[in-house]
Amino acid sequence: MRFWILITIVAISGLSQGMLLPLLSMLLEKQGVSSSVNGMHAAALYIGVLLISPFLEKPLRKYGYRPMIIVGGFIVILSLVLFPAFPSFFLWFFLRLCIGIGDHMLHFATQTWITDFSPPDRRGRNLSLYGLSFGLGFSAGPLLASLASWHEWLPFYVSSLFSLVSWCAIFFLQNEQPKEWAQSDSTNVAQRLLHVWKYAWVALLLPLTYGFLEATIHTIFPVYALREHIGLDQVALVLPAFSFGGIAFQLPLGVLSDRFPRKQVIAAALFIGSASFFSAYLFHHSLIGIAICFFIAGMFVGSLFSLGIAYMADLLPKQLLPAGNLLCGMLYSIGSMIGPFVTGLAIQIGTNQSFFFMMFTLLFLLFLIMLQKQPKKRIH
Repeated sequence: MRFWILITIVAISGLSQGMLLPLLSMLLEKQGVSSSVNGMHAAALYIGVLLISPFLEKPLRKYGYRPMIIVGGFIVILSLVLFPAFPSFFLWFFLRLCIGIGDHMLHFATQTWITDFSPPDRRGRNLSLYGLSFGLGFSAGPLLASLASWHEWLPFYVSSLFSLVSWCAIFFLQNEQPKEWAQSDSTNVAQRLLHVWKYAWVALLLPLTYGFLEATIHTIFPVYALREHIGLDQVALVLPAFSFGGIAFQLPLGVLSDRFPRKQVIAAALFIGSASFFSAYLFHHSLIGIAICFFIAGMFVGSLFSLGIAYMADLLPKQLLPAGNLLCGMLYSIGSMIGPFVTGLAIQIGTNQSFFFMMFTLLFLLFLIMLQKQPKKRIH
């Protein structure tokens, strides 16, 4: 019951995030906000993640998982309810930042809890279900946003109601506080993060890469499509292919990483993902060809975040797992912020097809690193 309650909470969190992105963009567009400022407004969520990250590990060690999930969930619910009450550009920026803070508290606690109680031979499976639940919720978010056609505030109220129901379920769970994490540590947060990076930096590159890919595909591909005279209705059909591929193969890839060496499974996934984006360049004149390539890429690299957490847990002792999960969330946010800018700059300087070359180059370089890098001996 503990596992499935946590999975449900994560799915509802994905639903609220997937609803907010298109809905707020649409509402800000109606208010006459420019597209560039609209994009900067969306960065508030990731700014919230980075702001709260240094302050989460100590309370988790001291108070355990459940209190942090409760506080994070309450912040999200309250923010969702306040959006309709204060339709202001700057207040929405602040509320979006609060959503980022609350969601990160919730995700940090849930993914660390799942990582802790999952045995190594089921860690990939459990974390893939974690990623799958968030992906399903995130994909359903735009459907919830479509309720705005009835009333523009209705999606906020429905999302807050779903969040409230899942939030109440956490009170049925007993709080846990693993002893090896609760013990006092002579090192500060920065030193623990450096220790995590020293021993697991290869695994940590995976959440960074996933954030880069996800944000770039959803932000820059529409720009590429417009420059290639592809209609927005066609973009709406192609764009979800990457997400659907990740959803379809999230669990099988996680199970494979439990049965075979995780590093080899990740390396194979990176190679196939890089080949898929290179193929998308070759078939860039065919919209169906691009959609198929995106779907195959999503199948193999749409699980990089959950696979990265599982691989990180293989390399670290338990007392460093909170810091490791914290760093995963921070690097995902950093990747999400720099990806659209770097790829947009590449398209501006080069050609439109630079979009596919950026995706291919990033994944292929990480594939080579995975082949060459031998993990350090696990510390105790």
